[in-house]
Order: sequence, then structure tokens, then C-alpha cells
Amino acid sequence: MTIGKLYIISAPSGAGKTSLVKQLLADLADLSVSISHTTRPMRPGEIDGADYYFVSVSDFKTMQKNLAFLEYAQVFDNFYGTAQQTVEQNLHQGLDVILEIDWQGAQQIKKLLPDSISIFILPPSTQVLLQRLQNRGQDDEQTIARRMRDALTEMRHHDEFDYLVVNDDFALALTELKSIIIANRLTRQRQLHNLQPLLTALFS
Repeated sequence: MTIGKLYIISAPSGAGKTSLVKQLLADLADLSVSISHTTRPMRPGEIDGADYYFVSVSDFKTMQKNLAFLEYAQVFDNFYGTAQQTVEQNLHQGLDVILEIDWQGAQQIKKLLPDSISIFILPPSTQVLLQRLQNRGQDDEQTIARRMRDALTEMRHHDEFDYLVVNDDFALALTELKSIIIANRLTRQRQLHNLQPLLTALFS
């Protein structure tokens, strides 16, 4: 069976990453998203085991000590981590796997798995980013100001990624993300395995 490809998708808060990834999963087969562990409180409408695995700080640190994470980072006052076992299982089942992580996690993954593909999603402007954060209605003004400061820090790391996608027009950004994944599924290495019966028949 073909081994899947690991995709890192990063973006500042409010750039539309979650919506884009959700639509990618709906539109493309053999694609999964890794569910992260987090110590942050569950928000209204979120489901444990679907949006995140919500764990206590002590449980998270135990997993750290047991080397259970491919990567982990502290974002604001909370911890986030990607469990190694789940990612490896999906990849060995032939699924392409998306990691929605920040630049800190992306750096860790790239060191461990240099063949992974990293994508950074940019907003069309800081003004649009601020408006999106305000329109979500999730945070107070102080939290939004902190998210904007952190967004600027996040975006300064854009040059560490393999691909850059601007989410101004949602449909266009989605098409560009699909193009990256589809193109990588057509590489010679993957196609030699997938098309083996056809290649055998053509040259027999």
C-alpha cells in the first residue's frame, strides 16, 4: 500500500484555515486531519475527540514525558500537541494527513519529517484579518488585540513554508490547496506504485 503524505497547514488566527481544511476534507478522498490534544477549555459546539482531545495540563505533560507527541507548543496560555501514533497509523493506511499547527510545530515536524509538505495561509491584509476576528464574536477586544499581535509574529515565519496561499477569495484559495495535494499525488514515486497493474499491462 502507498504511504500517505503529511501536510502541515499553518495560518494566523482569523485567516480561514479551519474552514478551508473542513472543505478540503469534504472534497478530497483519502484525506484526514490529525486531531490535536489541547489543554484549553472546550468552546460551545465543540466535541471532544472530533475538534480536539481536551486534556488536563497534568495529562498533557505526562504525554510529553512519554514522548507521545510528534510536536507540541504553547499558544497563548494553553498547550497543543500532535500524537505520533495516530498520524503514523493514518499514513500507513495510505491516507494523506493534514496537521493544523502553528509555526513552532511546523519547525519541529520539518526537522523530524523533512519530506512533509508545509503550506502557510495568509490573509489579504491586516485590516481584513482584524475584521474577521471581530466578526467571529468569540473574543473581547483585549483578546483580539493579542491575537493580532501573535498573528504578526506568526506571519513573519511565512518564508519557512513550501507553499503560500492567500485566502482572499475562499473558492480560489480552496482550489489552490487542492492543486497542491493533487499534484503531490501524481508524483512519479506515488504513481509507480498506484499504476503498477497498468504499467505491467502496457509493457507485457
